[in-house]
Amino acid sequence: MRIQYKNALVLVCATLLLAGCPKGNADFQAGKKAEALQDLDTALIHYERALRSDPQNVTYRLKATHLRFEAAQAHVTKGQKLRDRGELQLAVAEFEKAAAIDPSSAVAGQELKRTMEMLAARQAQAQPPAPTSTQQEEAMLLEKPPELTPISREPINLRLTNNANIIYETIAKLAGIAVLFDADFQPRRISTELTNVTLEQALDVVALQSKTFWKPVAGNIIFVVPDQQQKRRDYEEFVVKTFYLSNTVQPQDLTEIVNGLRQLLEFRRIQQVNSQNAIIIRDTPDKIALAEKIIRDIDKAKPEVVIQVAVLQARRDRMRDLGIEPGTGADLKFTPRNPTGGTGGTGSSTTSQIKLSDLQRLSSADYSLTLPGAKALALMTDSATKIIQNPEIRAVDGQPAKLRVGDRVPIATGSFSAGLGGTAPTVGGVINPLVNTQFQYQEVGVNIDITPRIHTNREVSMKISIEVSSVTGKTNIGGIEQPIISQRKIEHDVRLREGEVNVLGGLVEHSQTKSISGWPGLSKIPFLRYFFSSESVDTAENEVLIVLTPRIIRLPDISAANLRAVSAGTDANPQVRRVEEAPKPPMQPPPPQPRPQSQPPAPQAQAPAPPPEARPARLRFEPPVLNLKPGDTITVNLVIEDVKDLFSIPMLLQYNPAVISVEEVRHGSFLSGGTQEIAIVQRIDKEKGQAIISATRQPNTPGIGGSGTLVGIVVRGVAPGVSKLQVVQVNAKDSAQKPIPLVAGEATVQVQ
Repeated sequence: MRIQYKNALVLVCATLLLAGCPKGNADFQAGKKAEALQDLDTALIHYERALRSDPQNVTYRLKATHLRFEAAQAHVTKGQKLRDRGELQLAVAEFEKAAAIDPSSAVAGQELKRTMEMLAARQAQAQPPAPTSTQQEEAMLLEKPPELTPISREPINLRLTNNANIIYETIAKLAGIAVLFDADFQPRRISTELTNVTLEQALDVVALQSKTFWKPVAGNIIFVVPDQQQKRRDYEEFVVKTFYLSNTVQPQDLTEIVNGLRQLLEFRRIQQVNSQNAIIIRDTPDKIALAEKIIRDIDKAKPEVVIQVAVLQARRDRMRDLGIEPGTGADLKFTPRNPTGGTGGTGSSTTSQIKLSDLQRLSSADYSLTLPGAKALALMTDSATKIIQNPEIRAVDGQPAKLRVGDRVPIATGSFSAGLGGTAPTVGGVINPLVNTQFQYQEVGVNIDITPRIHTNREVSMKISIEVSSVTGKTNIGGIEQPIISQRKIEHDVRLREGEVNVLGGLVEHSQTKSISGWPGLSKIPFLRYFFSSESVDTAENEVLIVLTPRIIRLPDISAANLRAVSAGTDANPQVRRVEEAPKPPMQPPPPQPRPQSQPPAPQAQAPAPPPEARPARLRFEPPVLNLKPGDTITVNLVIEDVKDLFSIPMLLQYNPAVISVEEVRHGSFLSGGTQEIAIVQRIDKEKGQAIISATRQPNTPGIGGSGTLVGIVVRGVAPGVSKLQVVQVNAKDSAQKPIPLVAGEATVQVQ
């Protein structure tokens, strides 16, 4: 029976113990152990389990939130180290872990994107990588109204001295476009030499020499105007574009960008809209393109940093009292036995009096002496106080961040009496209640002011002001109790690496007070002083330690596209230019592969491949595949490759008239050589779907060799369907009227 009672008692105690412990305490303790071992992932798992078991526990929630940030930051740091060593695959895995642990970590996403781009560039060393959408947007310029679309984009080679209008017309004929001149155009004689330049470059050179400018009127027509300020205002077309900024926070940020654009590009029509965080600009397409480049480079999310601040203030007071404290005074009272009252015989006096003549008869029975008492002291006190503050501050680059942890203590700053001048009246040393006293509140506790500046090399510069203060007592000033505030303050600038722990300042204060009280002389005797004196020793130790650790959570998002320069034209005429592709060299056959010596020689029956000189020339359509809608037109270039001494080339084209129709045949630049006119004869039979084309150089001129565009064929969509555009017959001849062998290709046109 006693054993049963004992088991029941143990069961009841265990039940009460388990009921008193919070839910998830085992997981919480396991998380603390893992955190002490720097196993942050395991610690986070245990803390999250504890939080799931007790969602209302604030301690569990704070620990889980803090460890989630710490674990993600640890994986980011590890991934950065792996990437610096060139281990990109492992770095990507670490950044993915960080993003999975803390999806709100912006730096994890940025580092993952950057590392993936580096990995893609490494894997595509043999072939150029496909441009990303951002790069494509950067390479494309704002669409110009209208856009010049010549028949030929072949390089122009021209050397000519003549009037400017003649040179303009010669270049236009080479590209298959028309030229119109302003009524005030005055042609001047110029000498120009163009070698392997594009159409736009050739027109710009002639415009520079003739002091004119040109603008497209249609896809195949340009308009030449004298380069005068009024003419530019009359003929240059403007566009309006609205830019929505996503990273400006204050109206001052938007104003700063607008002022910069106005100063750099001299915008006269620019408006900022603070309500929509937008900028509206009306100007030429070139200046709009430059503004878009500048805004895209500037409109970036500001970097952010989390600064971990650890403030430790430790104070210890010790007091010791030891010894015997004797009295310092004695009481002497006279009590005579036969007091004398007068001269009467039988009478007696009621007053105790002592005559001077009776002093010789005094004895110890006539007075009493009270000796003072002594106090034995043996007391020791020891008290210790620790104040620990461990806040975290998240700050934006260049913006001040403030943290206040403590109290606001009122401090009197002045007093005055309503309707009374002069000094405030007092009653018994206390200010009259009718006096009005002014107070200011001072923040006491831990006060932190930090302004960070984040650099691209993962370093942080900080302007810091840290103050640790407390109320240590009170004093009476003018009848008002004023607080006594102790202060420890640090102000300086520092630059730290990310994750670097730095002790900003440590103040150690040690004070000791020793006092002795007792009888003079006896208190100095080495052994007897403990019986005739007391000794008091007060010791105070005070230490303040401040530690800072910066953690970057958002890096400056500056890409190579932001650092790329863009041609901006002249001071009087800001403009942009497209990046022109270099002319493609003619296709060369691959070199023959050497045969290994171990293999037997090829049989004699196999004929060797013909040398490059014996290969026939080839006709092809550019582009080979076209898509258009019914009613739309498009120009297809007929290109010839690897031809020698070509003088004339008549040909027959065949197509499906129910799907497409050949509308026109335009000049190319190859057969003319850039220096002379050529004769083109065309006869188009739309019912049969045939077009006879003949291009011939001028008589008594040599043929031309190489590769280039023969003609441009304008095709119109008739009805949905697919049609082949092919050369079914060709009879090319050289300057000696000998036939030239040609291999003809075909193009596929789809109308939908």
